[in-house]
Amino acid sequence: MDTRTLSSQVRAGQALPIMESFYTVQGEGTFTGHAAYFIRIGGCDVGCVWCDVKDSWEAARWPIQSIEEIVAGARAYPGRLAVITGGEPLLYPLAPLTDALRAAGFQVHLETSGAHPFSGSFDWVVFSPKKFKAPHPSIFEVADELKVVVSHKSDFTFAQENASKMYKNAVFRLQPEWTKSSRYLGSIIEFVKLHPEWQISLQTHKFMEIP
Repeated sequence: MDTRTLSSQVRAGQALPIMESFYTVQGEGTFTGHAAYFIRIGGCDVGCVWCDVKDSWEAARWPIQSIEEIVAGARAYPGRLAVITGGEPLLYPLAPLTDALRAAGFQVHLETSGAHPFSGSFDWVVFSPKKFKAPHPSIFEVADELKVVVSHKSDFTFAQENASKMYKNAVFRLQPEWTKSSRYLGSIIEFVKLHPEWQISLQTHKFMEIP
């Protein structure tokens, strides 16, 4: 298939640059501990300085896979929870992928910064806003979980600002940035005690040393 045809398919969401896909256990947020198949889409323009998957930023580095190939990879494992992540997955139209996964019997989750218009059909949407690129307004109407990574004292105010814009009864979570956990975990604990509508999310997969 020629380059122009591939590019056209990516723009339509019929094929996507896939950095990696793997079967593991969800380590963060509401579904911590659940077996899940992760689909990491390449490409991101948000630029978080503490990102632990910076290799995902350049979409051109990663092979293009058809929707059929992506779903076939997921179906090879017994779990039926698929998590679409990145990179920033909303750079692409996600309806073709989510429709195919749901047709194959998967519960489909999204992890996104919300920096681009929302697309796709999901059972659970985790919105993790970043200061480096403002979220698109469409994310506030659909997010089920607001997860703010804390790497600076100003992130508590940032978290409250985003929580005030949520449309639905979402779960609010604060997660310490892994390399600064010892510095901010105490402050997060005290914040949650004062603001009980918030909960703490930990990257349990890193404690377990699994992908």
